[in-house]
Amino acid sequence: MTKETILWTPSHPEQTQMAQFINRVNEIYDLELKSYDELFNWSVNHISEFWEQIWDFSEIKHSIPYTKVVDDDKKMPGAKWFLGAKLNYAENLLRYRDNKIAIKFKGESQSVRSLTYHELFDEVEKLAHSLREFGIQKGDCVAGFIPNLPEAIIAMLASASIGAIWSSSSPDFGIKGVLDRFSQIEPKIIFAANGYIYNGKTFDSLDKLQGILTNLPSVEKVVVVGYTEENPDISQIENAILYSDFTSKSPYPLEFEQLPFDHPLYIMYSSGTTGLPKSIVHSAGGTLIQHMKELQLHCNLIREDNIFYFTTCGWMMWNWLASSLSVGATVVLFDGSPFHPDGNAMWKMTDELDITVFGTSAKFIDACKDAMIRPGEAVDLTSLRTILSTGSPLVDECFDYVYEHVKQDVLLASISGGTDIISCFALGNPMLPVVRGELQCRGLGMDVHAYNATEQSMINEKGELVCISAFPSMPIHFWNDPNGIKYQNAYFGTFPGIWYHGDFIRISKHGGIKIFGRSDATLNPGGVRIGTAEIYRVVEAMDFVEDSLVIGQEWEDDQRVILFLKMKDGFILSDELIVEIKSQVRSNCSPRHVPAKILETKGIPYTINLKKVEIAVKKIIQGGDVTNRDALVNPEVLDYYKNIPELQS
Repeated sequence: MTKETILWTPSHPEQTQMAQFINRVNEIYDLELKSYDELFNWSVNHISEFWEQIWDFSEIKHSIPYTKVVDDDKKMPGAKWFLGAKLNYAENLLRYRDNKIAIKFKGESQSVRSLTYHELFDEVEKLAHSLREFGIQKGDCVAGFIPNLPEAIIAMLASASIGAIWSSSSPDFGIKGVLDRFSQIEPKIIFAANGYIYNGKTFDSLDKLQGILTNLPSVEKVVVVGYTEENPDISQIENAILYSDFTSKSPYPLEFEQLPFDHPLYIMYSSGTTGLPKSIVHSAGGTLIQHMKELQLHCNLIREDNIFYFTTCGWMMWNWLASSLSVGATVVLFDGSPFHPDGNAMWKMTDELDITVFGTSAKFIDACKDAMIRPGEAVDLTSLRTILSTGSPLVDECFDYVYEHVKQDVLLASISGGTDIISCFALGNPMLPVVRGELQCRGLGMDVHAYNATEQSMINEKGELVCISAFPSMPIHFWNDPNGIKYQNAYFGTFPGIWYHGDFIRISKHGGIKIFGRSDATLNPGGVRIGTAEIYRVVEAMDFVEDSLVIGQEWEDDQRVILFLKMKDGFILSDELIVEIKSQVRSNCSPRHVPAKILETKGIPYTINLKKVEIAVKKIIQGGDVTNRDALVNPEVLDYYKNIPELQS
């Protein structure tokens, strides 16, 4: 590691909760661990002892203690965690019941609405009473088709207090996209809002809701939050009631069902761009202990913090953010466009609400960079301590942008994991420096390696992200997968008994991680594996490129690299620019990276969670079709990739 690559170093690493945890482990086990690297190695070589210490450090609230931490940490899938323990996820998130602010909600162009921990508890108590009165029981499915409102968190906590299973979808999903998800789980009740606001416009959700309910006969009650108007007309929706009328005015005392560690809490969904979304079931205990580890140790989150993540209720970062309540921090929710009324909107909100931990997507940071937003000049950002980025690899130039134009003294943590584990494999660390273009470290207890085809673990070489030991936040199963075949094929079909995540990575000698894109999108010209992120980094730094997409096309018993470019206004893709692009890719990457074809396109497809849809485009140019388009924010652009003459020669 050279000094030139280090962009930030912690000023007081010894004051972090990570340092406290190292001291704790040293004292209990009579060790002399001095560095994060030593702690990480201990955590993956002593898995049972490590998670036992996380349980104690996080003070997991429980009614019955566990008899054993894990039955077999090499059993994947199927390892059983914290056997015999009884707990409740909602009780752990509602452990504080004082007058500190629990939730601040900021709707686009709206005033801030706040709830204290005491008020949040009261609201959950009222709603849990109403859910029980309606007949919701342990194991029932409760759905949310709702914006990122406080009512979404209240409904989730009320459901979890009973032992019901929560599953949510963002209101910007299409009818088919919602049905592809909810029809699999057959919820008994659905929480919705009458509309949502985006980019200064109000969108009605009730027509879409009606279309969903027509094909979702399992729903017996529809609870509608009056968001864009206080008393919306819901007379046309069968079995509908306003949220304000549904919640009890004189509830019974809130009762937290005491449940096994692996009781189901959430059903999450894969993106579903190439088929029906996988319905991934996560446990209450696994979600809780993993999130508390990441929030307290890797984010150094404390009660005094205000934590924000730009997310919808359809992305796992919403679930991750909600767990911040377990630490007693203030959770900041936002609904709307991050660029309304201008590109400084989120940064101004950071100042207004004294946000200390600011979470967003790599796409947002890149968009700020391209739009030449200069938050460091426009706002103060004194409170801001940490910036988290996920969703896709954060390129080197975006690291530069943050430190040059946002804030110099800030921990920029690129984090990566996913819906499949509802947490992270690699993430930030308040004890370590930030190295340009790298995720700081592998997560504690996550036995992550970069594997080659012969299952050899490699350092400083590109390979497949695998995890060779079990961890608590592995899915407990897939919904409607009674024999576990879909689950087995999803993660253990490549390396039997070893979790295969589908990311192409490199682990450096100092423990940093570089992600080169999804394995299923990895290019393979001439048998040499190339990560798509390597090409994006070069191409999207060019002044004339607005966006890009790269795929591998099967061609003459090999694969050739095809690069699609969306040009910035005022530019056209000329022969001269093509020569320049190829030259830049060759000199910055290698001759193997140089695209065989560079073509202009009018649009790049993205999922609603802002991930490029490379596999769907590859499928289309090979003559296939993508029927499940509702998972995309801009499905119409897929048509640009059909029957392209230049790809026939």
